[in-house]
Amino acid sequence: MELAELWSLAVILAAAFVIGWAAETAQTFIPQALALSILAWLQTLPEFAVEANIAWHGQRELMIANLTGSLRLLVGLGWPMIFFTHFFFQGVRKKKVINHIQLEDQDFLSVLFLFISVLYFIVILFKHSLSVIDSAVLFAIYIAYLRYVLKFPPGGEESIEDLPWIGRQILRFRPGFRVAAVILLFAVGGWGLWVSVDPFVHTLQRWALKWGISSFVFIQWVAPFLSEFPEKLTAFDWARQPRKASMAVMNMVNSNINQWTMLAAMIPIVFSLSTGHWEIVTFTPLAWHELALTIAQSFLGGLLLLDLQFSIWDAALLFVLWLTQFVWASVREEILGVYLIWSAWELLIIARVLLSERRPPRALALSVRFLKGENVLGNGPKGLK
Repeated sequence: MELAELWSLAVILAAAFVIGWAAETAQTFIPQALALSILAWLQTLPEFAVEANIAWHGQRELMIANLTGSLRLLVGLGWPMIFFTHFFFQGVRKKKVINHIQLEDQDFLSVLFLFISVLYFIVILFKHSLSVIDSAVLFAIYIAYLRYVLKFPPGGEESIEDLPWIGRQILRFRPGFRVAAVILLFAVGGWGLWVSVDPFVHTLQRWALKWGISSFVFIQWVAPFLSEFPEKLTAFDWARQPRKASMAVMNMVNSNINQWTMLAAMIPIVFSLSTGHWEIVTFTPLAWHELALTIAQSFLGGLLLLDLQFSIWDAALLFVLWLTQFVWASVREEILGVYLIWSAWELLIIARVLLSERRPPRALALSVRFLKGENVLGNGPKGLK
């Protein structure tokens, strides 16, 4: 890459930190999950742009390649790297034993909607197509998620001491100016990503062609990795800090929800607009198997977060399975089997604990209480009313 082309990388780095500061500051006066949802939207704008371009040109196999590659990178690479970053900075460097990252109680809602999104995609998988009707359902799932997120309390005063310097300065403003300052940070960071990621991706695409990387591999792995680069920067910055590892994990989970719903919903809509009539996106055999593998991985990821913990063994095994399928594409069917067997094992453990100890996983217990309309966080949400 020539020095003249590095400007886009510099802008991406700066924009990633700016929108990260905005999200950290915003979650002191709006629900943390909402702040992370806004962050996920800004961070995945480049991914939406890539997917929209593919759908507009009617490249059916590449539509699913980009979607599945992006989602598998999040769970198989992003989640584990967050744990390993936290493990290094807060464990190895401080000579502490870190076995898991503890999530917040309010994170149960994101885990719940991750499951809802993935379960609906199982329906899509078995009908071998993605239609505008599916888009409507996926939109409804995401809107419902945002609706219930708004019932959660903000991060509050206890998180102010952990804010970056700029966040602490913003909180000295009057409420109106405080909101305006955070919106400005989001806007500046979002604009930075918008103007820089596309040149950066195209620069790397030229290099990929020189190295002989196929278009399918580029769209499935390289393009999503580059378009999710700002997101990973923000998450890894939080992961290295003492009390922000759970925010880093949930940043990635919110991106999972965003892509399983809004990104996937966009595909048949843009495809139909490009053809001039309502068109169903049917899956090729390759696309179907890629989607099945991705669903199995995300479903397993949701199971692993049901106790609102992310352990070292979960991180290590998810990473090994992702790396194996990345290096040896021929074993993806075997990896699918491993995901399904591991998921069945986790379900058996949950069932055993539930029957013998009457103790459901933390996220499941909070979800049931939430669905009943109970106040699950003290001064928090009032359930589905």
